[in-house]
This record gives sequence, structure tokens and C-alpha cells, in this order.
Amino acid sequence: MMIERLGPVDPLSPPNASGKTARTGKTDRTDAINLSAEAKEKGDIFRAVEISRTAPDVRPDKIAEIKKKLENPSYIDDTIVGTVADRVMDAFGL
Repeated sequence: MMIERLGPVDPLSPPNASGKTARTGKTDRTDAINLSAEAKEKGDIFRAVEISRTAPDVRPDKIAEIKKKLENPSYIDDTIVGTVADRVMDAFGL
């Protein structure tokens, strides 16, 4: 069995120069993205949720201030009680 050559391959002849393409000039393009209004809104909501998760549940400074006010018997009068009652009723929609 004889295998014949597949093409004109001659080990003594130099290979043909490949047709390399020339590089194009450099462009000053930068990457950019555009976010939709919905994506920006969701990002704001995500940041707000993360801040609320990391914030402490109890504010010791406010608790100390209120305790100090409640120790004074003249602080609690009918005006304060009425205001608190109105706010509680408003919170429950009554």
C-alpha cells in the first residue's frame, strides 16, 4: 500500500508567508453601563434594608432620656397623656 502526498509539500521550499492583518489604530473607548430607574430604585431599597439590618434595635441614648423624664413626676400631665393616647389611636387607625 502506498500513501501519496496530499498536496504540494516540498521540504526544501520555504513556506508561504501567512497573510497577517495589520493592527488597527488604538481607540479611546471606555466601558460604561446605564442603569434603569427601576434598577436604581431597587439599589436604594437594598441599601436601606442593609442599613436597617445593621442598625441596633435599641437606642440607649433615647431610653436614658425618656427614663430621666419619667423620673420627674411633673413631666407626666394630662397634656402628655392626651398626646400619647392620640398617637396610639392614630397608629391603630382608631
